Amino acid sequence: MEIILLEQVRKLGQIGDTVTVKDGYARNFLLPQKKALRSNKTNRAYFETQRVAIEARNLEAKNEADSVATKLDGVSAILIRQAGESGNLFGSVSARDIATALGEQDLKIDRAQVVLAHAIKLLGIYTVQIKLHAEVFANIEINVARSAEEAEMQAKGLDAKTAEQELDVSVEDYFENEEDSDAAIAADSEDDTTEEEVAADVAADVAEVEVEAEEKSD
Repeated sequence: MEIILLEQVRKLGQIGDTVTVKDGYARNFLLPQKKALRSNKTNRAYFETQRVAIEARNLEAKNEADSVATKLDGVSAILIRQAGESGNLFGSVSARDIATALGEQDLKIDRAQVVLAHAIKLLGIYTVQIKLHAEVFANIEINVARSAEEAEMQAKGLDAKTAEQELDVSVEDYFENEEDSDAAIAADSEDDTTEEEVAADVAADVAEVEVEAEEKSD
């Protein structure tokens, strides 16, 4: 189908360009989204009369998108998910999930604006594009982890497996230190007991010597 673009469309053209696309793409996306008009004499004449207004609206929308992109660029969101030892998620992270996570930070983004070729199915950190306008994109960071602690370690540059191992070591160290502490307390108690026993033995020996001395003097 031949169409007239009402806005810039990636890999197709600029405002006012007449291009040929597949019928399904035109009927199911470009025309319903008001990104294009069917190319015919009537629509071409209409476009020419509205070109200035269309370009003005596009410029206004682009400026608004630029403003939003400034706020969005560099934003990060943590999504906590269950996953196996290999890092495979029990489920996935979709465009809807990402839009919801941004919404929790008071950043209103429609899931259709999240550029995601396929759902995320592995733990890790991902750079995701948000399409704010045909000419404006923002990059955000998505940190998919099993816990806030793991997300923090991934943010420091550790992959999911290494982060898990680090967390395990930290837990083991805690218990080892706790056991060492108990052992030290037990050892101190044993030392105190030994010193008391020695003192008692010495006192008994002294008393025995004194008794023997008295008997000899008698």
